[in-house]
Amino acid sequence: SNPNFVLLMADDLGIGDLGCYGNKTLRTPNIDRLAEEGVTLTQHIAASPLCTPSRAAFLTGRYPIRSGMASFSRVGVFLFSASSGGLPSEEITFSRLLKQRGYATALIGKWHLGMNCESSNDFCHHPLSHGFDYFYGLTVTNLRDCKPGQGSVFLKGVQKSLVIPMQIAGIALMSLAIVQYIGLFNIPFQALGYCMLITAISLAVLTFFFYHFRHLNCFLMRNHQIIQQPLSYENLTQRLTKEAVQFIERNTEAPFLLVLSYLHVHTALYASKNFRGKSKHGLYGDAVEEMDWSVGQVLDVLEKYNLSNKTLVYFTSDQGAHVEEISSSGEVHGGYNGIYKGGKSMNWEGGIRVPGLLCWPGVIQAGAYIDEPTSNMDIFPTIVKLAKAQLPSDRIIDGHDLMPLLQGKVTRSKHEFLFHYCNAYLNAVRWHPRNSESVWKVFFFTPNFSPEDSNGCYDDHVCFCHGGFITWHDPPLLFDLSRDPEEKVPLTPETESRFYEILRVIHLEVDNHSRSLHAVPDQLSWDNLLWKPWLQLCCSSFFQSCYCDYDSE
Repeated sequence: SNPNFVLLMADDLGIGDLGCYGNKTLRTPNIDRLAEEGVTLTQHIAASPLCTPSRAAFLTGRYPIRSGMASFSRVGVFLFSASSGGLPSEEITFSRLLKQRGYATALIGKWHLGMNCESSNDFCHHPLSHGFDYFYGLTVTNLRDCKPGQGSVFLKGVQKSLVIPMQIAGIALMSLAIVQYIGLFNIPFQALGYCMLITAISLAVLTFFFYHFRHLNCFLMRNHQIIQQPLSYENLTQRLTKEAVQFIERNTEAPFLLVLSYLHVHTALYASKNFRGKSKHGLYGDAVEEMDWSVGQVLDVLEKYNLSNKTLVYFTSDQGAHVEEISSSGEVHGGYNGIYKGGKSMNWEGGIRVPGLLCWPGVIQAGAYIDEPTSNMDIFPTIVKLAKAQLPSDRIIDGHDLMPLLQGKVTRSKHEFLFHYCNAYLNAVRWHPRNSESVWKVFFFTPNFSPEDSNGCYDDHVCFCHGGFITWHDPPLLFDLSRDPEEKVPLTPETESRFYEILRVIHLEVDNHSRSLHAVPDQLSWDNLLWKPWLQLCCSSFFQSCYCDYDSE
């Protein structure tokens, strides 16, 4: 019979946050159980260091640049529920292929891959349009702005991008009015009035949107219906876990795919009463330990119904920990990336080397460690083949079937090269030669840390991918991760005799890769990112601040 699949994805979890990856102070016994009873991937790579593109790659087995889910602008993820961009309907997800094979499919938790295209009810990008039978969760993401008292991710950006232009516009309008009044120029009063009206309307819309951001963007859905607007954090992990457990219980006699996509540990951080204040690492540690409890509940229900030996369980994070996350009171709200440099939004190892745990008792090795380059894109071909579905033949699939590695039938990964994109820009390339233990990594550009001697871009909250935010390198920076996993000392022609030969091979492969790319609509263009009032979902009315709560009833 076809196996079941339980795919567990954390949000912004650092590889160093788990006991099975060396953490000695956070308690993660249930996640560690997966490592003890299964395989630990020690060089498991997210296809992107940001949520939206990483999740698109995970679901499709393809680099996000191929689907238009990689941004050419500064903003690399969806921020609003009423944006028109999202995972294109032409993309084939593993959930769609498994549904065609008769699987029951569910996504519980975070989606972050769009919702509507042209109207507020077309749901073109919604999980149910991408092969999931059931959805309970958030279509966008968890943000500080969703939880009162946790600050705003937009405040700095609004101040930098809007305050000065608004001041200039205000001064210009006042100057025009004064010039008109004293008679220096004869400006048509109607034109001046229109300018002032447009400015006033723009200010009113912006003020309304950011004042009501929580109600407009932070809501919980069941399938196509909003059931809680705004989202309540009260026992939220317990509710997500209950939904996951009930889905498994409804499908004990038929094959199922469950994607449990946690909100933990993206900010705003939260933890229920049973976990708050219990860890050694503040609210962040409380959230990690609560998520571990949830993983335990899922594993327990599989055991209860004798499904453990029929189910492949996978645990990962969409990218590395967000090292710049510090609360207004100075508490560290970001995770720990172990020995690895950088974090979320960067292609240093700390941003893309993530937990990779796979457990299937009796089928794959127990307690094994695999230090070969693997990718979150590999889940697509792995589960599609296990479900006896047909891999798409009309497109490039960048992932590779993991089962030969997991079962010990081969010792080398099929990934000789991996390409690391910063949004839509090729940032770095990893090369693991067939005849060598070395893992070469080349950087064409690197982010400018701020402050310079820090481990992140604290002044901007995240690192960006272009312009004055980066430094280009000619020749590129070269590291051998097998000897320098911390990426501390770039190699030179003096310290590595094959320096130019390595660069030559990598440049040739970049050329091959570039030729495989085709122009597709940019899902993260400014037009697709911006808030569109006509796409806004509201479960009551704007006059009632779009309030409803059917989930607590």
